[in-house]
Amino acid sequence: MAEMFTATDPTTGLVVREVPTLDAAELRDVLQRAEDAYDGWRRWSIEDRAGVLRAIAAAMREDVESLAMLMTEEMGKPITEARGEVEKACWAAEHYADNAPAYLAPVELASDATHSYVQHLPLGPVLGVLPWNAPFWIAFRFCAPALMAGNTCVMKHDRHVPGCAQAIADLVARVAEEHGAPRDILQNAPIGHGLVEVALTDPRIRAVSLTGSDRAGSAVAQIAAREIKPAVMELGGSDPAIVLADADLAHAADVITTMRIINAGQSCIAAKRVIVEESVYDEFVALYAERLAALKMGDPRSEDTRVGPIARDDLRQNLHRQVTESVAQGARLHFGGEMPEGAGFFYPVTLLTDVEPGMTACSEETFGPVAVVMSAANADAAVAMANDSAYGLAASVWTGSAERGQEIAREIVAGQVAVNGIVKTDPRLPSGGVKRSGYGRELGPDGIREFVNRQQIWVGPARP
Repeated sequence: MAEMFTATDPTTGLVVREVPTLDAAELRDVLQRAEDAYDGWRRWSIEDRAGVLRAIAAAMREDVESLAMLMTEEMGKPITEARGEVEKACWAAEHYADNAPAYLAPVELASDATHSYVQHLPLGPVLGVLPWNAPFWIAFRFCAPALMAGNTCVMKHDRHVPGCAQAIADLVARVAEEHGAPRDILQNAPIGHGLVEVALTDPRIRAVSLTGSDRAGSAVAQIAAREIKPAVMELGGSDPAIVLADADLAHAADVITTMRIINAGQSCIAAKRVIVEESVYDEFVALYAERLAALKMGDPRSEDTRVGPIARDDLRQNLHRQVTESVAQGARLHFGGEMPEGAGFFYPVTLLTDVEPGMTACSEETFGPVAVVMSAANADAAVAMANDSAYGLAASVWTGSAERGQEIAREIVAGQVAVNGIVKTDPRLPSGGVKRSGYGRELGPDGIREFVNRQQIWVGPARP
């Protein structure tokens, strides 16, 4: 009997969908279809590929309500955020449709040739191993550049969002077919962990992109390295937000609250450690506490809900362990921190202050609505605390001087730093991490060049 991928509504704890997984033979069939589609798709002009991507974006906008509701019912994303995520996925498709010609334009290089340059050619089918927390956005930040470069995509989504996975694949197949493109340029492959290695070792898969935990990334990266296949790894983080004494504290508290609470705090680039210069520590904590306490937790289908449930009960239990261990280690609990009664996997917005390096809430990634505040003697100490982490995905710096913020950003070990603004992913800008947060870049011009053959061409004079 086939293993099932099961979606549980985290608002109620009830199963809403079960999907059988592929066996090895079915996976091989998917890979062959990806290879066959690639042989046709790579020959399409970049302008014609762009037409397909724009049509995919238009189709998603037409169906935004049902697509958004899939996220709400399968992983608890508030409906207002879910609609925004569908729109952001459309933006990614349109951005690469508009900009791929420039991103992939040949690069002229001087040499002893009559003409020498580098051109960007597709690699072939690419495997995407994708998480549950942003099933549309992360799928499109992977597939939009890969498809525009002429690759085809095989997507292994997380087992808990099978409806989202199939909806994306069905929509892309329908639009591709309507435009005369190969139907299988993007396929859903619901496979268990064991078959990920089977896919990666198959010669038809030329590269892999994974967004997930550092443990999962380590396992997949080892296989990719053994197979000598390109890989991009986005593996989460424990992102710091440094608040200096000269910052606009009210504005910083507003934006950091938003960064911490998006998707109920279940975001790789959420502000997980707020490090505040000690001279303004108490003032900032008061401002931050006021904003956090005002957030409404409830049914993610409601238009006014800001904080939905945790996606799964095991994740909620782990989050509660992190909070209780941190309090036992000396952190101060202002509010929250108690497991709610009743249906669903809700966890209250929780504020921990006086957190110190080594405490659980500081040393582990907290994936939920738990705000952590630490005190630093000065800017240098704040930077040292920010870098005291195994992760290095993103960070923010809050200061009255943009120039000072940029200087401090150079000292922070992270793949992206926002100065006086929200940390976000943007199709126009590269995103990725260092240390255990991974390697490679998604988005921007860097993202589309990860999975191409940078082919060097040397042309000598023609001889009669």
